Amino acid sequence: VIKCRAAVAWEAGKPLSLEEVEVAPPKAHEVRIKIVATAVCHTDAYTLSGADPEGCFPVILGHEGAGIVESVGEGVTKVKPGDTVIPLYIPQCGECKFCKNPKTNLCQKIRVTQGKGLMPDGTSRFTCKGKQIYHFMGTSTFSEYTVVADISVAKIDAAAPLDKVCLLGCGISTGYGAVVNTAKVEPGSTCAVFGLGGVGLAVIMGCKVAGASRIIGIDINKDKYAKAKEFGATECISPQDFKKPIQEVLVEMTDGGVDYSFECIGNVGVMRAALEACHKGWGVSVIVGVAAAGQEISTRPFQLVTGRTWKGTAFGGWKSVDNVPKLVTDYMSKKIKVDEFVTHTLPFDKINEAFELMHTGK
Repeated sequence: VIKCRAAVAWEAGKPLSLEEVEVAPPKAHEVRIKIVATAVCHTDAYTLSGADPEGCFPVILGHEGAGIVESVGEGVTKVKPGDTVIPLYIPQCGECKFCKNPKTNLCQKIRVTQGKGLMPDGTSRFTCKGKQIYHFMGTSTFSEYTVVADISVAKIDAAAPLDKVCLLGCGISTGYGAVVNTAKVEPGSTCAVFGLGGVGLAVIMGCKVAGASRIIGIDINKDKYAKAKEFGATECISPQDFKKPIQEVLVEMTDGGVDYSFECIGNVGVMRAALEACHKGWGVSVIVGVAAAGQEISTRPFQLVTGRTWKGTAFGGWKSVDNVPKLVTDYMSKKIKVDEFVTHTLPFDKINEAFELMHTGK
């Protein structure tokens, strides 16, 4: 058993608490990882807020991390102690019907236990002050050591800087993949990106790599425009600057609508606007943001009858074990940006400050 520090969420709506936790050794087909770097994501904040129907407490959050394998359980063959890895919140077992289908990346092998905050055998590897602590998204990267299923880990280039590539565990991969895998944006396309946070910037990067000729960024926070343009946005607009709905503005700006739109916020009203901003006959809108529990999307069916397509994406459609190492290689060969997404680097004990910076859009 390893004793180490972790940021524990004891209950919903309260700040994280830095505690000493015990991390049990990995059981069969499990891997214990020394987490070197982790990022914060709105999904962590969403669960912490209490709005997540799958949220269980007390829990160690975090799902964008990178580290070194410390030990492996019985039967683990893909990684060994000392390997550099990224934990995966969408695993890839290679055996379930989802993994065998090229149309999806949603491996279901450990979905049920992962959703309950437990390891595949139905138990936890974390304890603190004598209490069982739940896992989160199968990763729990807000701990100096974590235990994950062996199908939830990608071995990556040992030379990769972990304080950067941890971001490939969720946000960057999700936004970039939404463009290249889910939407399949073609050269010369016109694209609209709603929400210019980390995921939105990754979408813009993907649109640029795909050869889009016009990339319109949409956000009410104008402080985000300069960064969006660095990533490839050709123009940025705020819905607050217009009297009419933003979809009408976009349809006028683009002679009938955009070829592709991406919703990167998790707001059902914006999801509707993103669909309705698409061009009749061929426009495709991809939902990337996660809306709160119980919310529903709506539009007039005629929007779809007249040739628009509504799609969604999880982790950018990447089959995780196969593709995360390739994304790291693409970053190392400068094909995709990662460093530019990092705004702040804080010590672990300032993790609550990191959440405040995220909430204020900084």
